[in-house]
Amino acid sequence: MQIDKNNVGLVETKFFTIDEKIKFESGVEFGPITVAYETYGKLNEDGTNVILVIHALTGDAHAAGYHNENDKKPGWWDSMIGPDKAFDTNKYFVVCTNILGGCSGTTGPSSINPETGKPYGLSFPVFTIEDTVHVKKKLLDFLGVKKLYAVAGGSMGGMQAMQFAISYPDYVTSTILIATTSRLSPQAIAFNAVGRNSIISDPNWNNGDYYDKENKPDRGLSNARMVGHITYLCEEAMYNKFGRKLQNKNHYDFNFDIDFQVESYLQHQGQIFVDRFDANSYLYITKAVDYFDPADKYGSLKEAFKNTDAKFLVISFDSDWLFPSSQSKEVVNTLMQLGKDVSYCEIKSPCGHDAFLLEYEVQSKIIKSFLNTHLQGDTNE
Repeated sequence: MQIDKNNVGLVETKFFTIDEKIKFESGVEFGPITVAYETYGKLNEDGTNVILVIHALTGDAHAAGYHNENDKKPGWWDSMIGPDKAFDTNKYFVVCTNILGGCSGTTGPSSINPETGKPYGLSFPVFTIEDTVHVKKKLLDFLGVKKLYAVAGGSMGGMQAMQFAISYPDYVTSTILIATTSRLSPQAIAFNAVGRNSIISDPNWNNGDYYDKENKPDRGLSNARMVGHITYLCEEAMYNKFGRKLQNKNHYDFNFDIDFQVESYLQHQGQIFVDRFDANSYLYITKAVDYFDPADKYGSLKEAFKNTDAKFLVISFDSDWLFPSSQSKEVVNTLMQLGKDVSYCEIKSPCGHDAFLLEYEVQSKIIKSFLNTHLQGDTNE
């Protein structure tokens, strides 16, 4: 591993436990909750130079840097976080947490219930995007954050960033929404439903009680990932990458084994996913995404954004059919009608929904300009 001057270097995942119970939107009071998080850069004296970055559906708190010298890959948004990068750690104190209900350090269905000594499984309460935001706020309070200079996220992370601006209007200075939406389309909900059904239909799922079993619902989780992964790409990206090329053969086998490269790719994505993710977490997190709909909760999107005081940057990608630009424009138009400070950019990309993780150069220029010139004040003072 070779660390360049623009990398945050070796980092450590830390843990914070919220001892009191938190009341979820469902009415259930739940706790304690342990939150896994990482930080990059230095917090200024008045606790106001903070940027909260929020991961997408199956991400974790490890957004930048390396955990040890043997790591082959850095954190999931390393191209965006570090000295002189979009989220410049010379200026900002960057925080990233693992989502509530996750399986990478934050309390979720695979965590041990202190009352039983066994994993929560399906006794873990169903939660919402708003619940996850309240949990993150508890961590920020613990870290001494007085105000967020920015909250930024892509996909599901963008939903949480949006909810932060709505739930804590006096706390958020700016909000960066990337490849996201204010609510899923019926088609997107349908894809999530197929993924969940794949897991629940796996005979090894055992109604969520599989943690002490030899066989886990790996096939169901793998199939769920395969379905989800299709939505992260686009037709152009898939055609450019695979076309109709066969996998290590020159002719069809006339059976039901893998013929095409795209089949092999999806199978590989499913197989590696089961090594790092929990099937129950997938159920809970996708359900939280399905439920997210501030327009329905507040009566309209206008009412949801009415009290926000943040400056907004909204970025979409022209090839993203999961959360198309039209959904970003709906958010932008609503903010404009309210007289809010909002900037919008649609980026041309052949990468589909995954572009927010891949098109870092153009995103970096836009975000750096927004943070450095669009916002007023020096965060280091």
